[in-house]
Amino acid sequence: EIDISVICGFPWEIEENYRIHNDYILDSYSRYPKRLIPMCSFSAYSKNATKEAKRCLSNGAKGLGELGFYLNDIGDREIDSLSEIMNILKEYNAPCIIHINEPIGHRYPGKAPLTLKGIFRLAHSFKENTLIFAHWGGGIFFYLLLKREVKDAFKNIYFDTAASPYLYDPRIYRVACEIVGEDKILFGSDFPLLTYERYLKEMRDSGIDNGAFQKIVYKNAKRLLGI
Repeated sequence: EIDISVICGFPWEIEENYRIHNDYILDSYSRYPKRLIPMCSFSAYSKNATKEAKRCLSNGAKGLGELGFYLNDIGDREIDSLSEIMNILKEYNAPCIIHINEPIGHRYPGKAPLTLKGIFRLAHSFKENTLIFAHWGGGIFFYLLLKREVKDAFKNIYFDTAASPYLYDPRIYRVACEIVGEDKILFGSDFPLLTYERYLKEMRDSGIDNGAFQKIVYKNAKRLLGI
């Protein structure tokens, strides 16, 4: 049984579309405040992106996301488009979910041409923000084993599990707990793409203990979002 869910928008390019979507999310939250936690989204390229960020956060959004760049890697334009948005998020002490996918492997709809260099640049550019890298951050957490600047760049980054059954062997839960730490992993479902039961089974089968399981499915989000 699900007690409370984080609901996210989609980064539509057209302003009318993302405003309608965000209004729907905020209205749903106003009707079910004990069951839903709203996160709003928009294209970071939009000329009114910062205005929309302020509007949503001032009207009850607990963060922003999922933001993403689906047609290209993260470069100068992407960092510049996010800069003021990240400043606003710091003002509200709110997190941001970013779409990150693995740079290699099979192709599928929604897979962006990201590189490790681009993903790291994003983390390093906004290391004072609380960021949630979706989809295990494309596996970049492996590089937390490096001894120098990666750890500092990723000090405020969480990783979510969205789409994990489609992408990774269940052992990733155990490996991620060892490298990232069980306090930095959040249960993301990509619902309705997948239902939560499949994730829970894979977590149980992965060999993580019950303490780690409870942190991933609830306790970490409770702490992060102040539920």
